[in-house]
Amino acid sequence: MAKYMDVHHGMQGITADQLREAHEADLAVEKDEGVHFERTWADPRSGTVFCLSEAPSAEAVQRVHDRAGHKADELYPVPLTM
Repeated sequence: MAKYMDVHHGMQGITADQLREAHEADLAVEKDEGVHFERTWADPRSGTVFCLSEAPSAEAVQRVHDRAGHKADELYPVPLTM
């Protein structure tokens, strides 16, 4: 499976509890799409949230986010990691 980094914009002021809730919403449906969200980060000041996942496709990642109620604005494959 491939790794993907996705980006959400417009989440200024997001709190740790709100980030946890959004991540848990992804985790609740990820298995349906064969996706595993590994980690998420947020910058409340800029309103940017980043998610790292392992998935069969970018489309599967986006479907999970759609179902969880927070579509990704950008989605990138991560072909190299160290």
